[in-house]
Amino acid sequence: MSFFTERVVEMIKSIPEGKVMTYGQIASLAGSPKGARQVVRILHSMSKKYNLPWHRVINSKGEIGFKDDESFTVQKLLLESEGVEFIDNRCINLEQYQFHPDVYS
Repeated sequence: MSFFTERVVEMIKSIPEGKVMTYGQIASLAGSPKGARQVVRILHSMSKKYNLPWHRVINSKGEIGFKDDESFTVQKLLLESEGVEFIDNRCINLEQYQFHPDVYS
């Protein structure tokens, strides 16, 4: 596993319940500011293997990135069960819910 991948996995594991991080934020803190798509691929391929809280990772607009209704609904329900509230049923207030880890700054 590459250093970047290890950092991404550890960072995602560190997101506390009720908080979110963006793909780009994770990529940047892991050392690849333009690596948001790599974070998506890591989540897709490693979430089950490493039991990652994949539902806590969203896009930079504060929205769930899934286009299909089923995946969107699952992620939204998981976040709501942790106390995350949605604006207009779609968007998360990043000022309120975004996690900013000190360890990776």
